[in-house]
Amino acid sequence: MNDFPEFMKQTANRIATGSQATPGVEGYVFDGVDGSQMAFWTCRETAASGEHVHDYDEYMIVVQGCYTLVIGGERFPVKAGEEYFIPRGVVHAGEVVAGTRTIHAFGGHRADRIRG
Repeated sequence: MNDFPEFMKQTANRIATGSQATPGVEGYVFDGVDGSQMAFWTCRETAASGEHVHDYDEYMIVVQGCYTLVIGGERFPVKAGEEYFIPRGVVHAGEVVAGTRTIHAFGGHRADRIRG
C-alpha cells in the first residue's frame, strides 16, 4: 500500500494546514475521550519541521519511508516498521523524505481539523 485507506481520510477529520508542523503534509486526526489524539500523516514532499515541544507524550511509527527525528543535536532515522517514543517536554524537530507515511499517538490535543 502507498496510501492510507479511504475510510481513514474522511474530510471531516482532515488536519488544518495551521496545525501541520511540516510543509507538504496531508493529515487526518481522531480523538480519544481522554483528550488524546491519533494522527495519520502522508508527506508529499521532502521537508523539515522546526524544533518544538509538547506537554504530553508522543509515540510514532513509520509505515512507509523514513522520518528522521532530531533531538539534542542527534539524528535518529526512524524507518518503515520502526517506532519511537518522545516523552513530554523533549524538544525535537524532524526531517521527512517524500512519500513517508506515519502514525502518531499523542497524550494530548495536537491537531485541529479544517473548519467548514
